[in-house]
Amino acid sequence: MNVKMEALEKWVKDFFEHDASGHDWAHTDRVRNHAVAIAKKEGADDDLVEKAALLHDIPDSKFHATEEAGMRYLKEGMSDLGFSPDEITAIQGLIRTVSFKGGQNDAPDTLEGKIVQDADRIDAIGAIGIARCFMFAGNKGDVMHDPELSPRTSLTEASYRKERNTAVNHFYEKLLKLKDLMHTDTSKRIAEERHAFMERYLDQFFDEWNSLK
Repeated sequence: MNVKMEALEKWVKDFFEHDASGHDWAHTDRVRNHAVAIAKKEGADDDLVEKAALLHDIPDSKFHATEEAGMRYLKEGMSDLGFSPDEITAIQGLIRTVSFKGGQNDAPDTLEGKIVQDADRIDAIGAIGIARCFMFAGNKGDVMHDPELSPRTSLTEASYRKERNTAVNHFYEKLLKLKDLMHTDTSKRIAEERHAFMERYLDQFFDEWNSLK
């Protein structure tokens, strides 16, 4: 790993040092590892993919007043780390379409962007995805489950981010949809197994919730 990448990793680690929402360094590192592995199998630019994966959550509006404020923060940080204007523009372009945003964002228009989005979504499903779901809900102050609160069928970015919700509803509003939103064949294969695990988990959850097991 070169000096610039080491500095980039440190910057990202420091940014997420106190995160308790499931968008921490461990998440970022898993997304990076998945993205690089997928890029190599799919014939994409794995260097660009790695950098974008490491940075994909840095400008997210969860951490800034607005997405544009986040993008300015990202641009300034990358510039301070020695990245060229062309590198910064390319990475910003990839990152803009990664986040779920209630399912309202456009699909990435490059293979590299699709791979980073797939890798981020892979980390939102399966056993890790379940753990992150409940971590995210607790961080927001949402309850585990409320049978009186149905999953929302139509989401805007604002409602997805801010409205009261439950951890279990998050499966139906987002997580169980991700398998069919994967772009690459490699990602689709990974998602199939993780999706099936979540379905089994929910069956067990509702049996236990209703005191059937």
